[in-house]
Amino acid sequence: MSDYHERFISDADEELKRIRQKKLMELRGLRERNSEMGSGPVHVTSATFDDAVSKNALALIDFWASWCGPCKALEPVIEELAKDYAGKVFVGKLNVDENPETAERFQVYSIPTVLVMKNGCEVDRIVGLVPKKHIEAAIKKHQGP
Repeated sequence: MSDYHERFISDADEELKRIRQKKLMELRGLRERNSEMGSGPVHVTSATFDDAVSKNALALIDFWASWCGPCKALEPVIEELAKDYAGKVFVGKLNVDENPETAERFQVYSIPTVLVMKNGCEVDRIVGLVPKKHIEAAIKKHQGP
């Protein structure tokens, strides 16, 4: 292979690395802005559950599973609530198939189940597919002044 071809391939590799690095930086920035803005619910696990609910005065946790039709129907509502209450209420989602110990700990036997947690303690529970206004009423009831 000639020097020209080797140099061309080397330059192309460097350009691809530069483009890739720039895109990664953009994606990181976008992800950070989204998490700061609270643009959606946070995926919670058994390992992060206690920390998530205790660090937030009011938390809404959606217990769900990927195979559950009503859970999928409730998903846009949970996402809207996360946006509507960003900075005021922590909104999380816990997959019961991946975190059965937490579902059992809170005796979640039907899904979707939405728990309202205040200062780390359960204060309200909504079972089944319900309208957004029903969940909002529970939030407002426990939000305080």
